[in-house]
Amino acid sequence: MNDDETGESSREPAAPTLDRRDFLRLAGTGIFILFSIDDLSSLEQGGQRSYPDDFNAYLSIAEDGRVTCYSGKIEMGQANTTALAQMLAEELEVPFEAVEMVMGDTRLCPWDGGTNGSRSIKYFGPALRAAGAEAREVLIRLGAERLKLPPARLAAQAGFIVDRSDQATRVAYGALARGQRIERHLETKPALKSPGAFNVIGKPLSRGDGPGMVTGKTRFTGDIRLPGMLRGRVLRPPAHGARLASADLSAARAYAGARVFQDGDFIGVVHPTSDGAASALALIKADFTVAPSLVNDGNIREHLLAQAGQGRTVEQKGDLAQGLGLASIRFDETYFTPYIAHAPMETHSALARVTADEATVWVSTQRPFGVQGEVARALGMPEDRVRVITPPVGGGFGGKSAGPQAVEAARLSRLAGAPVQVVWTREEEFFYDTFRPAAYVTIQSGLDAANRIVSWDFHTVFAGDRSSQMIYDVPHLRTLATGSFGGGGPHPFPTGAWRGPGSNTNIFARESHIDIMAARAGMDPVEFRLKNLSNPRLIRVLKAAAGRFGWTPAKGPSGRGHGAALLDYLNTCVAAMAEIAVDKASGQIRVKRVTVAQDLGQVVNPEGTRAQMEGCVVMGLSSVLTEEIHFDGGAVKDRSFDS
Repeated sequence: MNDDETGESSREPAAPTLDRRDFLRLAGTGIFILFSIDDLSSLEQGGQRSYPDDFNAYLSIAEDGRVTCYSGKIEMGQANTTALAQMLAEELEVPFEAVEMVMGDTRLCPWDGGTNGSRSIKYFGPALRAAGAEAREVLIRLGAERLKLPPARLAAQAGFIVDRSDQATRVAYGALARGQRIERHLETKPALKSPGAFNVIGKPLSRGDGPGMVTGKTRFTGDIRLPGMLRGRVLRPPAHGARLASADLSAARAYAGARVFQDGDFIGVVHPTSDGAASALALIKADFTVAPSLVNDGNIREHLLAQAGQGRTVEQKGDLAQGLGLASIRFDETYFTPYIAHAPMETHSALARVTADEATVWVSTQRPFGVQGEVARALGMPEDRVRVITPPVGGGFGGKSAGPQAVEAARLSRLAGAPVQVVWTREEEFFYDTFRPAAYVTIQSGLDAANRIVSWDFHTVFAGDRSSQMIYDVPHLRTLATGSFGGGGPHPFPTGAWRGPGSNTNIFARESHIDIMAARAGMDPVEFRLKNLSNPRLIRVLKAAAGRFGWTPAKGPSGRGHGAALLDYLNTCVAAMAEIAVDKASGQIRVKRVTVAQDLGQVVNPEGTRAQMEGCVVMGLSSVLTEEIHFDGGAVKDRSFDS
């Protein structure tokens, strides 16, 4: 898994074979606008493949005027449901309240590379807006036929086609859709609205699913119940890399109501209740062979250093030797980040109903179509016979791109001949997490007599190259990257994308190094950054953050507990400042306040943007101050929130 994002595996499944007639039959009555956008068809999704040439993002308009939008994206707390609905409502010219999102259903929704990599709004959003714009223009033409007026005289307004000269002459979208399925393309694609014409995009709207979330009415995967459903548990090894040597299943099979299955190394238990499944599983006596390992959280840095190679060149300009010759002060530092778990509130969950010729799986995942392929391969079933439905996901952060729990539920359902639900325990969630990888960065740099950065040699190891590119003005630089954040490699367990993969390590290293350089130069860290910047957006957000924070220049180390960081993350410019207090006796850190200024371009929903920024601050503080996975070889020591 990699959320580069959020984690695409190296084996992307083929697109499902669902033609237009099949889609219309499944989705029911209404007008369907199928659109293709040539200049968007080549956009890579998840780094593995492109949207199909006949790019399908579908919308339907019911007889009552309700609009349904079908998207392969999923909702996991980032408010995709609100922002995407705003974008469609804007171009289609319907009230925001009229749009309902259907997301992450592989039978109803178009293929999508996954909800990852900060791609939902940036890449799918323009495609969705283009669909709405084309649908609007098609409706105008349909309205012209109904009203017997020239299209140029008509306009789309709030779900109606209206005569510009006589507002009383109108026809509702729903009336045009009554009893019809219309497939129509425009030879000339309409332009998208300019920001000055927006009525819905840019409005601070509260997310519609909020009340259900806070009152407990929202149904996550673990809340779904089917008639005859059984609860499943799977036998786990004590460490990653351990192999099953033997297992005595007799006591578990004697447990009332339990059924025990073994398929090679896979051993699972089903029972009508969760507690019963857990009790029966505990009766299994199993022996595992654990491979010896000398790697642990105490020596992982040295282990990674020994594995590093020369790396691939990410960027290079000037001449490093010449740059070092210009330097009056030289720096040579190494920065390390440990393994961190995703730790979502909702653990990996799945409910599978498998019959002889098809399977339906409800699953908490960021990649419904990826999981569709995983389940199909595990069952030996064609992908178009596997349907994945994604209810709201209780947090992902890059950790729910693969679907091992879906495969487990599907295998148990086939063996048991009944629907089976698998909900990982917190211990399983920590053990099987695809952790943010332990990684390190070495930086050698130089300052000239005017305190300008003249040399920069940056080598990131096992974090990936994302955000490793230099944002400050340096005439002589080189950036190298060894390995990535996903896969196995030197790690004793799987790693993958974790909330801004690669960036969280590389930006930490760069900005820490900038602070060290500023302190050696005897300069205030903000003034030092400004002195070495020319990008106007970065300068603007840094000054904005300093103004709101009330930053007073002081050369570091100042002892006052003020810090700053600056970054360009996928063309979003961010400046952050924090004030902390430190108990010198215990070393305990207390964060007093954080200020963030962000320039992300067009804002779809300011309310959602603020929530995202606040969530990033909280998750960032947690990861820095309290989170680190401890391990001994493949044995993960931290199995719950208490440690």
